[in-house]
Amino acid sequence: MSVETFHLNGVALTADPAGILFWPERSLLVVSDLHLEKGSSYAVRGVHLPPYDTAETLKRLALLVSAYAPERVICLGDNFHDLGGPGRMSESDRNALAALVAGRDWCWVTGNHDPDLPEDLPGRNSLEETVGALTFRHESNRNGIGEISGHFHPSARVKTRQRHLSGRCFAHNGQRLIMPAFGTLTGGLSVRDPAIGAVLGRSFEILFLGPRRLYRFPSKAVA
Repeated sequence: MSVETFHLNGVALTADPAGILFWPERSLLVVSDLHLEKGSSYAVRGVHLPPYDTAETLKRLALLVSAYAPERVICLGDNFHDLGGPGRMSESDRNALAALVAGRDWCWVTGNHDPDLPEDLPGRNSLEETVGALTFRHESNRNGIGEISGHFHPSARVKTRQRHLSGRCFAHNGQRLIMPAFGTLTGGLSVRDPAIGAVLGRSFEILFLGPRRLYRFPSKAVA
């Protein structure tokens, strides 16, 4: 896969088309909005989705952790779809998660879907995490310079000369960045939505997640 390097608040970051960030200088991998156990959450309410989302999300994340071998991992909130998610995990998924966390500094930033995480969850919990010039939180405070957040699941539709692109993306203005959702069953919010504009302003860049590479577009190119 072809990655893209860009700068946020003076920090060089690598964006991967799988939807994660890597900060080489700090050996830090960042992922957002896993929404583990979303399928089982819907099942509890009588809406039956394929029950394999947690296993699939962890499998994709494990491949990236293996490839980048980070010393630190920050998960930017909504790690579980609801507070009961950790208790509904299968034993095999629990083991897969424990193997991911083992041997590295793993930080679960809490989100609006999972404001409280169980004490026996591998890793540590935090409301937000600051590393050097960057601060990691689930929801933007709109004034955070050097801020990386999730929550909105940004997506975009772009028309090129060859085709239309529609799907997940990173969105940043050089000072703030909103991560794409990583979870298997997660949807998206258009970067044209006023909620995203309130964070990034009118002019920003998107890094669109293609199958094997990222495509860079200015916000004005978004349909």
